Amino acid sequence: MARRVHEAWKGSNKFLFGGRLIFGPDAWSLPFTLLLIITPVSLFSVFVATHLRHEFLPSTAGDAILVVAILFTVFVLILLFLTSARDPGIVPRNSHPPEEELCYDTTVSSDGRQTPTVQIPRTKEVMIYGVSVRVKYCDTCMLYRPPRCSHCSICNNCVERFDHHCPWVGQCIGVRNYRYFFMFVSSATLLCIYVFSMSALYIKVLMDNNQGTVWRAMRESPWSVMLMIYCFISLWFVGGLTGFHLYLISTNQTTYENFRYRSDNRINVYNRGCSNNFLETFCSKVKPSRNDFRAFTKEEPPRNITLATTWERAEDEVSMEERRQKVEDDLDIDEDVIKLQQRSNAEEGIDTANHRVDIDQMRVGSNERAPTIRSEARHGNWGTRSKAQKDMIVGSSVSESRSYAAAEEGR
Repeated sequence: MARRVHEAWKGSNKFLFGGRLIFGPDAWSLPFTLLLIITPVSLFSVFVATHLRHEFLPSTAGDAILVVAILFTVFVLILLFLTSARDPGIVPRNSHPPEEELCYDTTVSSDGRQTPTVQIPRTKEVMIYGVSVRVKYCDTCMLYRPPRCSHCSICNNCVERFDHHCPWVGQCIGVRNYRYFFMFVSSATLLCIYVFSMSALYIKVLMDNNQGTVWRAMRESPWSVMLMIYCFISLWFVGGLTGFHLYLISTNQTTYENFRYRSDNRINVYNRGCSNNFLETFCSKVKPSRNDFRAFTKEEPPRNITLATTWERAEDEVSMEERRQKVEDDLDIDEDVIKLQQRSNAEEGIDTANHRVDIDQMRVGSNERAPTIRSEARHGNWGTRSKAQKDMIVGSSVSESRSYAAAEEGR
C-alpha cells in the first residue's frame, strides 16, 4: 500500500491534518508561547481597557482601546501560526548519493590486495554574484547543500537560507517563513509597548481622578502594575530580538552566518545595500515549497554502483578458487586410489607389510613418475563428489590393480 510523503518522512517533524500543517519536534512549546501572549492581553482587557472605556465614555476612544488590543493580538497569533505551521524551506533529501559526483579510488592493504572504494568530495565550488562560494555535502540528506543552506540538528532537515531554530515557535526559521518570524517578533514588541502604555495611562487617570499620589493609584489597580512589569521584562527579549534582526536584514545576514563567520572577517557576497536588502526580505515573492507532503511516495529501484575494478577482482577470486578446488580434488583422487589399491591387495592375500607398494611403480609401462601423494588430512569430501567422478576413480583403480597383478605373475 502506497504511503504519503508525510507518513514516510525521515525528518523529526510533526504533521497535523494529513500533512497540511508541519511543525518541529518541539511543537509542545507553542501552547506555552500562546499562554504568554493571551494571558496578559486578557488581563489587560478585563482590568484596564474596560475601566478606560468608562473614562472615555462620551467618545469612541474607550472602545478603540479595547478593539485595538484584541485585533493586535489576533494579528500576532496569525503571524505565529504562519511562522510555525508551514514549510520553512526544507530541501528534499536524496535516496542515494549523486552519481555524477562519485570518485572511484583503489586502496592497497598491507598484504598487497587492492580494494575498490567510492568517495564523495566533501565540498565543491559554486559562483554567487561572480564570487566563488564553497558548499558542503550533507551525509544525512545525501546532497550538496545550496548556498546559505544548513542542516538543522533538531528537525533533521536541510533548510534553505537557514537562520536558526526557534524553540518559542517550535520550527526552523528559513527562506519561506523568515519574514513572518520577523513580523511576529516586531508585532509582539509593539503589543508589549501598547499594553505598557495603556496601563500607565490608567494609573495616570486614577491619579487625576483621586488627586492622589502614584503609590495610591498603584494600590487601586495592582493589575496595571503587574502588566507594566511584565511588558517591561518582555520588551528586553522581543525588543532586543527585533533590533538584532533589523541589523541582520540591513546587512543581508542570517543568525547562523553572523554567529559562525563574524570572526573570520569574510566578505558578505549577499549584501546588496541596505534598501535592496529590505526589499529582498519583505517584497520578494515567497518561494513555493519543494515538498508535497500529501503526495504518495514513489518506490525507486535499488541502484548498484559498478566499480571499475570490481569485475577484475571477481575474476581473480574465481580463478583462484577454481585452482584451489582443483588441487584439493587431485589430492582426494590420489588418496582414494591408494585406499582402493590397499583394499584389493588385502582381498588377494598380499601382505602389505612385506610388499611395500610405491606409487611411482604402480604405473606399469610408463616412464613418467606419478605426482607425490601427501599424507596430510585432506580438505575435500568424498561424499560430495558426483557419481560419475566416483565411477571414474574406481575404474582406473581396478585397471591399475589388474596391471599390477599381471606384472607380478610375469616376474
